[in-house]
Amino acid sequence: MYHSHGSRALDSASIDRYIEALLFVSEGPVGLEDLARALKVERDEVEQSVERLLRSSADRGTQIVYAGERVQMVTAADAAPYVEQFLGLNLSSKLSAAALETLAIVAYLQPITRAEIDAIRGVNSDGVIRSLIAKSLVAPVGRLEQVGRPVVLGTTIEFLQYFGVQSLDDLPELPELATPSERAGALASARVDAGSNGHDGNGRVG
Repeated sequence: MYHSHGSRALDSASIDRYIEALLFVSEGPVGLEDLARALKVERDEVEQSVERLLRSSADRGTQIVYAGERVQMVTAADAAPYVEQFLGLNLSSKLSAAALETLAIVAYLQPITRAEIDAIRGVNSDGVIRSLIAKSLVAPVGRLEQVGRPVVLGTTIEFLQYFGVQSLDDLPELPELATPSERAGALASARVDAGSNGHDGNGRVG
């Protein structure tokens, strides 16, 4: 399908190219609606383009990551050690066992409240959650329509970068009644798999 853009019409290949260009020059995640407005195309065309870019960039040095309504271009997870060395940075930071367990609960069960996380873990998780929010791996994503309207938490694009996956669909599958330690183990394995050259997987903004 073609849409007018000034005196031109954009086909799907052009939309892909221009979205890739916009993501390259963007300093952070970009909303689907923002991309649609910039190109004067429909939102569903942008979403289809992002899905194509996810597939086509999977084995490249720069990749597209997609979380919720936001998209970002990042460097491939297995390139992180070389990016670190080239830029003189230390991008690989370890998570504690408690943080990994809590993060895995959020990743697999989101959106989820703090009280639900505490109930699953059997301990108070406020400190761990604050740390994960400070690291931008977890963020508030809304409120429940019930008494007290508790905040619900979800993962972020930075979470995808940290674990070297392009979307939540790339996380290892788990049985519905998996234990917290099983979820944490699956999440840890996703990061190890992302760094398949023996390095920690940690995508960085491109």
